[in-house]
Amino acid sequence: MAKKRQARFTTEDLEGLPELEDESPMLWDESRGEVQRRLLTAAVRCFASNGFHATTTRDISGAVGLSPAALYVHFPSKEDVLFEIIRTAHARALAAVTDPALTGIEDPVRHLWALVARYTEWHARYHVAARVSQYELAGLSPEHYEQILETRHRTNVVFRSAVERGVTTGAFAEVDVKRVARAILSLGIDLVRWYRRDGSDSPEQLGEFTAQLALKMAMTPDLDLGPAPRPESTLAS
Repeated sequence: MAKKRQARFTTEDLEGLPELEDESPMLWDESRGEVQRRLLTAAVRCFASNGFHATTTRDISGAVGLSPAALYVHFPSKEDVLFEIIRTAHARALAAVTDPALTGIEDPVRHLWALVARYTEWHARYHVAARVSQYELAGLSPEHYEQILETRHRTNVVFRSAVERGVTTGAFAEVDVKRVARAILSLGIDLVRWYRRDGSDSPEQLGEFTAQLALKMAMTPDLDLGPAPRPESTLAS
């Protein structure tokens, strides 16, 4: 029987849900205390399930057995919790694709393949935190949002540069670099909407598959098929 849809999930509802199982607890800096790290992990699960605005500080603190006011001992506000989640996730994803092991690959084809595989794998491995980081941006203050935009821009440059290098060297077709890079990024990101750790593909398998799709996009020249056919209207004139 299909699970009944409800407007808001309680902390108890979230316990044991397989779609909320990922490696997000490993994202937080060890310099943060254990309670702060547990609060961040609880907030990820709450924000992913109910959204930022529908989540209360009571939800987050209660998930780790603390009183509602306890959150303010560790974070100035609920928005600061969201910012720390989004900031950390974006910074970790950028670090993954600027790893010297990737940037040192000279062959443009192998470089793009490795780049996309790593980016996709990262988003699958941390898909719950990544979902919050991509789809709860509207909850950030203007100042925090600008900081995240800078990191996103740097990530976009990594992918555009990889595609452009392949086009320049002749390894790729004469494709629209910005459009292809944007499409490749979407492949690696949008999986956070549906990916589950107990699904059919491991993060590594999904990364390899997505990398192959990315190469096909970059190596296939644009096709001129003429204007799209328009079906005749079935409405009475």
